[in-house]
Amino acid sequence: MTETLNITTTQIAESRLTGTDFSNLPFGKVFSDHMFIAEYENGEWTNLQVLPFGPIMMSPAISALHYGQAIFEGMKAYRQADGKISVFRGDKNFERFNKSAVRMAMPTIPQDIFKAGIAALIEIDEKWVPNQDGYSLYLRPVMFATDPYLGVKASDKYTFAILTTPTGPYYSKPLKVKIETEFTRADEGGVGFAKTAGNYARSIFPFAEAAKEGFDQLIWTDASTHEYIEEAGTANLIFVIDGKLVTPSVRSTVLDGVTRDTIIHLAKAAGIEVEERRISIKEVIEGIENGRLTDAFAAGTAATVTPIGQISYEGKLYTLTDPATRTVSQGIAKTLNDIRYGLVPDENGWNWVL
Repeated sequence: MTETLNITTTQIAESRLTGTDFSNLPFGKVFSDHMFIAEYENGEWTNLQVLPFGPIMMSPAISALHYGQAIFEGMKAYRQADGKISVFRGDKNFERFNKSAVRMAMPTIPQDIFKAGIAALIEIDEKWVPNQDGYSLYLRPVMFATDPYLGVKASDKYTFAILTTPTGPYYSKPLKVKIETEFTRADEGGVGFAKTAGNYARSIFPFAEAAKEGFDQLIWTDASTHEYIEEAGTANLIFVIDGKLVTPSVRSTVLDGVTRDTIIHLAKAAGIEVEERRISIKEVIEGIENGRLTDAFAAGTAATVTPIGQISYEGKLYTLTDPATRTVSQGIAKTLNDIRYGLVPDENGWNWVL
């Protein structure tokens, strides 16, 4: 694939690989040697390059800094059991990236550039893909507006980049979360379904306040009534109620998560009934109290499948069942990992093997 496009490569003078401690990989802080860059101008994507990872020259007047035209994706590459490297559900991430681009009045990225950029980058940094169980190479495609113009309009120029960072498990323990009923992450008609930078910027202060109280994450609720659960700060939310897998339905305020979609497919294949619908706070709290809610977890590319241990609502802390006893989420998580690491047949064609 990389041969069909004109991608120039400039290799780093000295790799940082030997100085990297792969037993200590804090998420998003250790970057591999190279990055992929493409530029959009005059209606086309040009100047495709693999470069040493490092700073990018830009004007302080670029549109992204002033008006927020910036989107991204989160993906992972895995070293499979046979030593090959695969990217998991890259087509789904590609579709969502362009869906975000359209909503933010940005140009879409052609699929051949998206996939060839990933392939070229992983090919040169293949040794950065970890081989430990539970580890992967996180991929961060990002696009931002680069017009040096202080005017409120869609930019005419953009940069598309792909960064990679080797990573271990995002969370190391069950989550202690707080149901947020004052601040909002997204509202109807907005950009909550898009992976745009502003969605995350508006969540930082509420999360920082919750972190002071000892919480790992927030559970966001709907903006109009604060009665319905939507998602967590870094992942979708999934519950098991009366033996059914229940998750908030995708809407303009809820991200169409790739891991969420994968889990729904796996649950149905395992004969588990799935309900995608609105879920009220009342239903969750009552489910904990009467024992009908037997499992709750966060699902995302970074989080993978992370159990929720405690939920706080209106000052009261509710403790959920022991994660070790949760057969539904544990079973799905094992199946998901087995597919991604090539330990079982990929019957859905989710792995893009490089």
